[in-house]
Amino acid sequence: MPESDTIRLDVEDGVATLTVDRPDRLNAMNVETLTSLKEALAEAEAADARVLVLTGAGEDAFVAGADIGYMQDLSTAEAQAYAELGHEVADAIETFPAPVIAAINGYAFGGGCELALACDLRVASEDAVLGQTEIDLGIVPGWGGTQRLSRLVGDELARRLVFFGERVDAQDAHEMGLVGDVVAHDQLDDYVAEMADDLAAKPAFALEAAKEALNQVHESDQTAGLRYERRLWSSLFGTHDQREGMAAFVEDREPEFE
Repeated sequence: MPESDTIRLDVEDGVATLTVDRPDRLNAMNVETLTSLKEALAEAEAADARVLVLTGAGEDAFVAGADIGYMQDLSTAEAQAYAELGHEVADAIETFPAPVIAAINGYAFGGGCELALACDLRVASEDAVLGQTEIDLGIVPGWGGTQRLSRLVGDELARRLVFFGERVDAQDAHEMGLVGDVVAHDQLDDYVAEMADDLAAKPAFALEAAKEALNQVHESDQTAGLRYERRLWSSLFGTHDQREGMAAFVEDREPEFE
C-alpha cells in the first residue's frame, strides 16, 4: 500500500485493523484519506484478512464525518465525484470478503456514521456519539445513510435521525439497534480484539458465504437507492443552504437557512 499519513493498516493472526489517523481533525475524511482508506481495504483483502476492524485514532472520534472545510465550496460535479468516492469506500467495506467490525471509540457523525453502517457489526464505547447530522449543513447523507440506516433501525427512526440530524449517545444507539454492543471506553479495544479473534477462528469460506447471502437480501433495491442518493446529494451543492450550512460550521456560528 502507498505510504499514507492518515490511514494505518496492521495485520496480525488474520485480523486486519484499519485506523483512520487524523485525530487533529477528529478523523474527518477528505479526498486523500478516503483514497488511502480505499487502497488499504484492497490491501487488507489481498492479505487474506479473516476479520477487519475499522476504528479511529485518538480518544475523541471514530470518524467525525466528511471534511466540511473541503466540501464547503464544491461544485455539483465535484460533489458528485466526492460522493462516488465515499460510496466506493462504503461499498468496499460492505462487500469485504470477511466480517467487518466498527470499533466506535468516539464521534461518528455524517460520513463517519455511514462508514459504520457499512460494517457488519458495530461496537461502541460508552463515550461514543452517533448521528446523521447532514441536514444542518444544508445537505443529506451522501455515502449510503439514506439506504442503510432504515434497514438497520427501521423507517420511522431513520427518518427522525435524518430529518432532525439528532446526535444519540451510545446507550440510545444500542436501544434503537444502531450498535450491537456498548462497553466501557477503556475496554473497547480488548472487547473488539476478543470478538475479532473469535471470528478469525471460524471457517473463512463459510463466513464469506454467510456475509454474501446476508447482503443479498437488500442488494437489488439498495443499488438503485444508492445511485439515486449520490445524484440527490451532489445536486444540493451550490444551493444557499449547503453554502450557508458549511460556512456556519467552519466559522463556528449558527446557520441562517432560507
